[in-house]
Amino acid sequence: MLNKFARAFFTKIFTPLAAFLIRRGVSPDAVTLVGTAGVVAGALVFFPRGSFFWGTVVITLFVFSDLVDGNMARQLGRTSAWGAFLDSTLDRVADAAIFGGLAMWYAGRGDNELLCAVAIFCLASGQVVSYTKARAESQGLPCKVNGVVERAERLVGTLVAAGFSGLHQFGVPYIEWLLPIALWLVAAGSLVTVLQRMLTVRREAAEQAALVGGGR
Repeated sequence: MLNKFARAFFTKIFTPLAAFLIRRGVSPDAVTLVGTAGVVAGALVFFPRGSFFWGTVVITLFVFSDLVDGNMARQLGRTSAWGAFLDSTLDRVADAAIFGGLAMWYAGRGDNELLCAVAIFCLASGQVVSYTKARAESQGLPCKVNGVVERAERLVGTLVAAGFSGLHQFGVPYIEWLLPIALWLVAAGSLVTVLQRMLTVRREAAEQAALVGGGR
């Protein structure tokens, strides 16, 4: 959903930056690694302390590396299976750090076991959303469905809510409720997306089996 529009928009914005980094001899893999390290640091240093605004600022600055490294690879003509694998793997690490940091806050000073569990569910279900498609494709099934909540929706919804919730520290009243609401929505949307993909793959597997059986 958001991927289709946001990526096209930000690709135009970050093309000059990608070209600049290439001229300086920076590799796409280096950008991927630095970006992931920045996201992980921002999430695990700020979120467990309840500093959601500054944590979101730091994470947002680094999360755009996901667009810059791909742009660099395309400009260099070096798109490869390794680059795609590294990018996808580190995306999972970054996602785990973000929701893990939120879970640590609610398990500690946030003192809310239910929201801690919801954050952990968001972490786990997000990994499963990615896994279902990758597993289906490894078995020759296209998994032709995106679902209501993909990675972009999970990150944007959670980070926007976390950033605004952090304004509570600056005296903005009642805004801290945005983050719990966002976590519940992401959890519900991720569950629906997993079910959508499972049902789609089940149908595709049945169609594939019917074609194999019919060809004998």
